[in-house]
Amino acid sequence: MKAKEYCHIPYIRYLSDEGEALHRLPAWTENSDVLVDYYRSMVIARAGDAKAVALQRTGQMGTYPSALGQEAISTVCCSLLEKEDVLIPYYRDLPGLMKRGIPLSDVLLYWGGDERGSASEAWGKDFPNCVPIATQAGHAAGVATALKVRHQHQVAMVSMGDGATSKGDFTEALNLAGVWQLPIVFIINNNQWAISVPRKIQSGAPTLAQKGVSAGLTSIQVDGNDVIALHEAVNAAIKQARSGKGATVIEAITYRLGDHTTADDASRYRESEELQEAWGREPIKRLRNFLYQRGLWNEEKEQALQKEAAALIDKEVKRYLNTPLPEISDLFDHHYAQMPAQLEKQKQHAIAKAEAMNMGGVHS
Repeated sequence: MKAKEYCHIPYIRYLSDEGEALHRLPAWTENSDVLVDYYRSMVIARAGDAKAVALQRTGQMGTYPSALGQEAISTVCCSLLEKEDVLIPYYRDLPGLMKRGIPLSDVLLYWGGDERGSASEAWGKDFPNCVPIATQAGHAAGVATALKVRHQHQVAMVSMGDGATSKGDFTEALNLAGVWQLPIVFIINNNQWAISVPRKIQSGAPTLAQKGVSAGLTSIQVDGNDVIALHEAVNAAIKQARSGKGATVIEAITYRLGDHTTADDASRYRESEELQEAWGREPIKRLRNFLYQRGLWNEEKEQALQKEAAALIDKEVKRYLNTPLPEISDLFDHHYAQMPAQLEKQKQHAIAKAEAMNMGGVHS
């Protein structure tokens, strides 16, 4: 039998592409503060994302992976986590990191090649950005195992792109989560592209979510541009994990409106018509339309938010650019409890060379 004949994956959607309610909405949507907060967070995150791209283009930061068009997934997921839960993010999670209280300047530091951007107190127990594909899934299984062994009612949430689901790390983590009933929420950001490989030829599975079924996990699809659908799916998954009832795999369907990273040119492999169509489904405009229709937003509020976002981003960018560069000695100081004599010689040589070249300064 074909997979689609014996494996039904629920699909959750509440809002049309134009932001109109498709059917009766959950009761929590009557609290306008939640929806407005989602909107504000996404708008600010998109402004920060655009600025990060601009910094890279002007040589003030390294390669950066944009979250353009995918803000809803990370925003909602991280809004619903408790402070003591553990986020194991991947490289396209800027919106969620900001929602978790990570300063944009920290994120910029990281992509500027400064590991201190992943080490400030703001990160708490959350893991740093994961750039290798799918390795974070195994990390999440380890975190969740520790939480369960310690009888802590906390949740591990791990995010990844659609390409990560083709890696063995992902399926191994699913297997552990199923066998040990681990408190994990797996978030798949299916933005339709694994760099230049389209979803339709990357995996033969009708859905990516159904890969969790083989491990005995609750597995669903959700419209990743619909904050209401995301809220419903993620909230249920977190509650299930926290109550000891096991993990959930959520495949959030969205679209990568930008390049894979600033080192990529998507126009080489993607049709402009496809991109134009995807812009009609993006999450920020969809939620803005919904809020306008419900009388919860207006042009005056929009202009005030844009000014607020610009001021916040400007402040964080200045903090990043004015951060003194790390010491050359940091390259050597964090490998051994007691530094070997040969490495100490290399360290002193590097320090002397840096001083001779006057390699101090700031990120700008």
